[in-house]
Amino acid sequence: MYPLIRLRPNRDKPVRNRHPWIFSGGIAEVKDAAPGDIVRVLDHSGEYLATGYYNPKSQIQVRLLSWEDETITEAWWREKIAAALFSRTEMEAKRLGGEPVAYRLVNAENDFLPGLIIDYYSGWLVVQALTLYIDQNKEFLSEFLADLIQPKGVFERSDVDVRKREGLKPHVGRLWGLEPPDRIQIAYDQSTSFWVDVRNGHKTGFYLDQKKNHLLLRDLLKQVSSASLLNCFAYTGAFTVMGLQAGSMHTISVDSSRDALELAEANIMLNKLDQRDIKTSYDLIQADCFVYLRDAVDRGEQYDFVVLDPPKFAHNKQQIDRAARGYKDLNLHALQLIKPGGYLLTFSCSGAISADLFQKIVFGALADTSRQAQILQRLEADHDHPTALTFPEGEYLKGLLLRIT
Repeated sequence: MYPLIRLRPNRDKPVRNRHPWIFSGGIAEVKDAAPGDIVRVLDHSGEYLATGYYNPKSQIQVRLLSWEDETITEAWWREKIAAALFSRTEMEAKRLGGEPVAYRLVNAENDFLPGLIIDYYSGWLVVQALTLYIDQNKEFLSEFLADLIQPKGVFERSDVDVRKREGLKPHVGRLWGLEPPDRIQIAYDQSTSFWVDVRNGHKTGFYLDQKKNHLLLRDLLKQVSSASLLNCFAYTGAFTVMGLQAGSMHTISVDSSRDALELAEANIMLNKLDQRDIKTSYDLIQADCFVYLRDAVDRGEQYDFVVLDPPKFAHNKQQIDRAARGYKDLNLHALQLIKPGGYLLTFSCSGAISADLFQKIVFGALADTSRQAQILQRLEADHDHPTALTFPEGEYLKGLLLRIT
């Protein structure tokens, strides 16, 4: 029998609604539970509610795995991960017309497996253990993944800030099989490939959540002749590659990281876009995007397309106001750089910023200009990054496609 967690009075509704988190303030009693233990959660009267795992060092002290009174066995884990794998491989294989080569296999709470991220890159698995329980069981999970998927290797990228809240230190290294190479090649479709640095790149090495938005930009650019593109926070240049593939006349990519821009240039070369005719060109500029946008406005620059894909500005509710100021500053200057009839693709990956609030921030930026804009599409993460309906916090990536008039 698992150790018990008893909730305070009137704190059971979120659990009954299958939200996966229980915060420290909702717990009345902890009976015989050690850090990392599987626990049974009871309401104040002693009625069973759910089963999860426990960490007293975290503000989120219990993360729920099941609302059935069952034992969490190896077979349970196999069934859950196999279900996630099946949904991804079916979907990605249809898109690529063959074997899927890059996708998110497990999206933590959104796949009902809290604290676990798994990405697949052309035969390699990259794992993030975000919580104590997952960290304690990552070797077992790696062996199971090896048996299920038969990858070349399983590599850990547990070097994210959220681990500090679990009392965990960063960890990067091989978990199973071979060490990954310095760069892994993945394909988006039959005509587009990218290099991925799973050892040192952001997140697990690539922004897989932006796949469909990268492809959207390429489709839009194909409809505009001699278009110019400004890609801010370019990272390894996926939006840049799409722009050049669509025939963008001139593409400027700005990022503060020299290493990222070097990989962006390698991706341009991988797709043979450096060999285009003299009518198309690209520049890779190492700069602070906030400063670059302000200076570009002062220089009177104009573009057909601007992309804003900044890093997370708000890690919690206390940072929302500061983040909102940052998003407004970026969008204010970007809007002034777009030609009439041009387009802005603007994003936020801050989970604490809702889609509604982000739209209001962009509206506030627009109101400070003399321009008008139309929302053509609300943008979100690709289909291999689902959001559980009971976990709205999982909808972290949101964006807007605007036409400027």
